[in-house]
Amino acid sequence: MTKGILGKKVGMTQIFTETGELIPVTVVEAAANVVLQVKTVATDGYEAVQVGFDDKREVLSNKPAKGHVAKANTAPKRFIREFKNIEGLEVGAELTVEQFEAGDVVDVTGTTKGKGFQGVIKRYGQSRGPMSHGSRYHRRPGSMGPVAPNRVFKNKHLAGRMGGNRVTVQNLVVVQVVPEKNVILVKGNIPGAKKSLITIKSAVKAK
Repeated sequence: MTKGILGKKVGMTQIFTETGELIPVTVVEAAANVVLQVKTVATDGYEAVQVGFDDKREVLSNKPAKGHVAKANTAPKRFIREFKNIEGLEVGAELTVEQFEAGDVVDVTGTTKGKGFQGVIKRYGQSRGPMSHGSRYHRRPGSMGPVAPNRVFKNKHLAGRMGGNRVTVQNLVVVQVVPEKNVILVKGNIPGAKKSLITIKSAVKAK
């Protein structure tokens, strides 16, 4: 069965094993997720569990949203997402960090930091030209391609918006779970800024 939970990225730190090995970890705070809806093939055309995370004030929710969470007897949620292949849950049930344990292999999804409008050197790692006097090529994107097509081909590396993408890092290892603080420590770094939404679920390509 798939395990899954929503949380917020707290930041990075490091811990030491009993043998003295240093492990860099990312701290994810994952308070209890409430099951808001159980979708079935008969009613929705597919099977999934809809969960909500992070309470928000009722004044920020409209009537349909309040009615939706009222079925689960909980407060309005800031984030609502779905997990597939999770069975045996009913509306109002809670998903906690206790479902994970040290050694679990997980996929972590987040939204990368937005970098704004950037050039090709920062955006794609291209090399710059000579910076000396007389050179007219410093940080430009380079050739636009051959003359014959009379156009620039798609996917040509040019300046543009960088970051702010939904990225999944696969096969990360859960190093430690702290149930009393609703915290999961995941080995390595994960995408996203501090306090951003993070999705943790069982790895689909676990070795």
